[in-house]
Order: sequence, then structure tokens, then C-alpha cells
Amino acid sequence: MSAIRYSFAVPCQIVFGWGRRSELPQLAAGLGRRVLLVCGSRTVTRLGFLNKMTDRLRSHGLDVVEFQTSSREPQVHDVDDLASLFRRLDPKDDDVVVAVGGGSTIDLAKAAAALATNFHGESVVDFLEGKGRGLAITERPLNLIALPTTAGTGAEATKNSVISSTPQIHEQRLCGDSTNAYKMSLRSELMMPRIALVDPELTISVPPSLTAQTGMDAITQLIESYLSRRSAPIPQALVQQGLKLALPALLTAVRDGSSQSAREAMSHAALLSGMALANSGLGFAHGVAAALGITCNIPHGLACAVMLPSALNWNLPVRTRELAELERLFDADAGIDPIAANAFVDRIETLCETLAIPKRLRDIGVHRDQLPLLVSGSRGNSMSGNPREIRDDKLADILHEMW
Repeated sequence: MSAIRYSFAVPCQIVFGWGRRSELPQLAAGLGRRVLLVCGSRTVTRLGFLNKMTDRLRSHGLDVVEFQTSSREPQVHDVDDLASLFRRLDPKDDDVVVAVGGGSTIDLAKAAAALATNFHGESVVDFLEGKGRGLAITERPLNLIALPTTAGTGAEATKNSVISSTPQIHEQRLCGDSTNAYKMSLRSELMMPRIALVDPELTISVPPSLTAQTGMDAITQLIESYLSRRSAPIPQALVQQGLKLALPALLTAVRDGSSQSAREAMSHAALLSGMALANSGLGFAHGVAAALGITCNIPHGLACAVMLPSALNWNLPVRTRELAELERLFDADAGIDPIAANAFVDRIETLCETLAIPKRLRDIGVHRDQLPLLVSGSRGNSMSGNPREIRDDKLADILHEMW
């Protein structure tokens, strides 16, 4: 029997519950006196949630500086620009960055908070895995409170930010050259948010299609971290809880976005998925999803959902026991055997079909001439955690079959 060895990193504090955004002023005041409020959600602004947050922060004696950002996945220049704005404010140890938005907004704020205190790099590129100068985050970032407005990425509980560079993306597709485009992580234990403030009420306005895509992102993260070659006991326990919440709740959340119980379940599952992936890594589906995003501009949640069934079928021979364990969460009579493992794969495929997730890559806008770029672009950190090795030629075969 092999020895158990693992590390486990989570936010210093998790505050979860319907309406608990009202506690933001007290939480922020416990960390500092000035709030750098980064919001990437137009809906939160339109519904008046942001104004109420700002008013409450100021009524508690906090200085507030607001930054409205794009909700797209952060680009290199987005991070550099926001970090520059932070630095111009001469940030102190008692400044607090509050990130309100989806995973992209939280990733942007997380990265900018890190760069604001780490002056030994000229750009975020210098710190990205596999890019730039290989610099490390050595100084503690600005305090960060993350308030997610979607239930998907779990970015409120991760220690990395995913940063993209997509110069001349349309020209790249035509000429078949993606060497200047990439999606990489800025990663450090120091980047874990100080507080994850998860209020499921902030997700009620998310439309059905985005609810489905972000929900499938959370489900994919849960499953892949459970199967990962870096899986560990605590994350696996969190995964089981997350899947028991998410699989029954996602359809309800899509069909009835005002369902408090469904929104709570999905927000909780997304939070658990973030903690799981931060400590176990991911796999095949996320590896290809990154390439689909950078090469074909496919939304991340949709890309994960499209790739998940193929990833499960590929990993089935080496993760039969684990997949059977997941099936037993929903069928107490299932055995720990290939029948149960296949039943779980079927369960996920049925969920994707019910949510109208496309099966064909062409149906989400992928061109045949982009398939070689997807193969080469899938070799990132996520794919390195996949439990079953996959050569480029086999990955190409799978993508051609899916096209």
C-alpha cells in the first residue's frame, strides 16, 4: 500500500449563503481601509447590486475606488493595464481588492492584485507558466475578496489566473499559424483569495444557456479532478459532495433560474470544484477546452461540456473504479465494476443531450483546418494531469471523429 502524501490549499475564509453579500463591508473592513472594487458583470450593475455594495462599503467608512472591466477572459494587456492602475494608487497592505463577476473577472483581479506588489516583472507574461522569463510571485498580493456572479469556474477558491493572448486571431485561422496565441496560467499559493464570499442570489439573473455552460464547467472540473493522476483524498471527498449537488440541480437551474435551492446547489458545487481542481489538477477535457478557446474563440464552459464525454470514454479503461464510485453516488445498487463505470459515462452523456450540448465540433464553429492547431494547443498544465496518456496522433483521431 502506497503512502498518502498531499497538500491542500483553500481560501483563508469561506462565507457562503443566500444574501450574504450584505456582509461585504464588515469582511472588507477586517482586512483594510480602502477597497479597489473590480466589477465585470454588467447585469450586477444594471440590477443595482453594485451600487448597493458600494454604498454599504462607504457607509462603513471605507474608501472605494471602482474599476469597471470587460467580462471576457482576461488578456495580457487587460492584466497589465489593471495592475498599472493599481500601482498608480500607491497600494498599501491595508488595501482590499474586491472582485465581483464571473471567473474571468476574478482571474483578472487576482492577477492584477499579484502584479501590483511584484515589481520585478515588466508584464504578466514574465510570470506565466511556460512563457516569458519564468519569474515567480514572491511578494504577497493585495488582499482579495472574490464574489462570483456565476456558478462555474470556482475561481474564488483557486490559486491561479488563466490569461490569454490572441493577436490577430482571425488571420491565424486563415493562415494556420497560432504560434503567437496562447492561454496560460499565472499561479502561486500566494494568489489564493483571502475570502471567498459566495452569494448564490447573485446568479439568479444568469440566462439559461450560460447557466448550462458554467454548470457543465463545474461538473467537468469535479469529475476531472477526481480522475486526475494528482487526485488526493480531501479533494475527492469534495467532488463527491459537489456532484451529488450539481447533477440533479443543473437542469432545474436552467429551466427555472429563480429556484433558490438549485442556485444554491450549483454555487456550492462550483466552489467545491474550485477547491478540488486547485489541489488535484484537471485533465483531457480542460486541456482541449483551452485550445478551443484560444484557437476558435469557443466559450470555456461550452468547450468543456462538448469535450467531457470523449474525455470520459478515453479515460474509462484506467479509471473504471473511480467512475463506478461516482455512479454509486446516484445508484446505491451499482457495483464497483465496468458496468457501473459505463453507466456514469452514460449519465453524463444524457445530461449533455438534455442540455442540448452539441456533439460535433463543427456545430460550435470549429473549422476542419483548425484541428491540427487544437492538437498542438492542448498540451498545457491541464492535460498533464490526465490519467491516461494520449499521443498527438490519437488526439487528432478523436477530434476528427468529433468534427
